[in-house]
Order: sequence, then C-alpha cells, then structure tokens
Amino acid sequence: MKIVSTEKAPAAIGPYSQAAIVGNMVYTSGQIPIIPETGELAEGLEAQAHQVFKNLTELLKASGTDISKAVKTTVFIKHMDDFAAINAIYAQYFSEPFPARSCVEVAKLPKNVLLECEVIAEL
Repeated sequence: MKIVSTEKAPAAIGPYSQAAIVGNMVYTSGQIPIIPETGELAEGLEAQAHQVFKNLTELLKASGTDISKAVKTTVFIKHMDDFAAINAIYAQYFSEPFPARSCVEVAKLPKNVLLECEVIAEL
C-alpha cells in the first residue's frame, strides 16, 4: 500500500490518510468542503459541492490519476432534498461512462457540512 498526501486537498483531520493506492486502484478518504489554502469551509450548498469535487480532483491528480478514471463514488448528504442540486454539480465533474455511485442521507457529517464524497479510481 502506498499512501498519498497533497497540500492541494484538505489535510486529514483524524487518524487516516487522504488516499491509499493498492495495486492499480486509488481509494480516497471522504472529502468535505474545506478550502485547502485557508482551512475554512466553503459556504452554501453549491459552493460546498464544488469544493468537495475540486478536492477529489486534486487528490486523484496527486495519486497519479484523474477523476475520469473513477469507478465508484459514495456521496453522503445531510438532506436528501439537496440531491438534485448536488447531482447537477456532480455531473459537471464526472462524465460518461459514469462511475457506479451510492448516495445516502446521513444524520451528521464532520464539521456539520452538507456533503462528503469518496472515490475509488483506476490508476
């Protein structure tokens, strides 16, 4: 296993790695909408969604791949009523052939953010 770390995505806020490479696959930790340059949270649903996918894009790039190689995503959202808005932004970052995806509503996320996403991608 090779651990991936980059300053272009938020630092881990606990005992975990930003991403791990095993074989020809990259497994990212869940990314929340922290702006890496400031450590602040993006504000509002749209800004948070864009920041999450930007963080994932940078983390995958640091891993030696890109978001087009994603094979599976898991999206955690605070309110299922936000699904359509998040889905529209998601579609700006992922293109056909789309990765498999799970999307679940959760009671609470770290730092009380509105969404979190993790990705499994090919190198």
